Amino acid sequence: MVKAIRVHELGGPEVLKWEDVEIGEPGDGEIRAATMPFTPGMEAVGEVIAVGPGLTGRKVGDLVGYADNPMGSYAEEQILPANKVVPLPPSIDPIVAASIILKGMTAQFLLRRCFKVEPGHTILVHAAAGGVGALLCQWANALGATVIGTVSTKEKAVQAKDDGCHHVITYKEEDFVSRVNEITSGKGVDVVYDSVGKDTFQGSLACLKIRGYMVSFGQSSGTPDPVPLSALAPKSLFLTRPSLMQYTTNRDELLETAGEVFANVASGVLRARVNHTYPLSQAAQAHADLESRKTSGSIVLLP
Repeated sequence: MVKAIRVHELGGPEVLKWEDVEIGEPGDGEIRAATMPFTPGMEAVGEVIAVGPGLTGRKVGDLVGYADNPMGSYAEEQILPANKVVPLPPSIDPIVAASIILKGMTAQFLLRRCFKVEPGHTILVHAAAGGVGALLCQWANALGATVIGTVSTKEKAVQAKDDGCHHVITYKEEDFVSRVNEITSGKGVDVVYDSVGKDTFQGSLACLKIRGYMVSFGQSSGTPDPVPLSALAPKSLFLTRPSLMQYTTNRDELLETAGEVFANVASGVLRARVNHTYPLSQAAQAHADLESRKTSGSIVLLP
């Protein structure tokens, strides 16, 4: 038996229960990893403690990480498909890796493949001080792009500047569409990375240049209203709704994505802010503190 956070009913943090669970033995093509069932959590780093029969390429003692499906990382151990885990370079602190693997891989596919940001591009990042937003700003700045970020407070504006934003818009104090128009001298931006959704979607479209790319990858403010195709026609805009799963459909894509993230962490291009750690058994408290805005940066649960 191992311990895991289990959810038996919908609700607030109080439904996260610390319980005994039966993990079982890994089967063909699977591993069992420490720190890793409905059990929430979709990213983790841990040590391989058992491997299924006939498996090659992974061995007991390896440090590995995973992000996205399958869900279930709020557990001391978890059975995972071996092709879903990536090796952790010895140069990367496991706690840092756990805090950045999902957000970093998301930033990688958004910046390097969904729309390939290059020197000279001007980009708009909403929620620039958020988990993914901060990494987008850091990485895009290193790629030579001009980065415009939106934030909700002056404190977050300071962080966004530190993360490489050349222009920061505090959207509660100024209209971000007007400011983007001013910053770009009316030309608009090459791409918008929008994780906010309903509240920013139409404005994001208005910020784009001719043949610009609208990348809607989140909806923290709610689902955007439907958009008729005709709304894209005046500027021949591109619109995409991507997900990490569709950009890591095979082993090579997964390894390339994770490898580039880890390389940029090692070189200092990407910086994680691990401001809080909690015992895994206190996941409910971590969620409660997160909801009440008592935390900032990344939270890591330690088994």
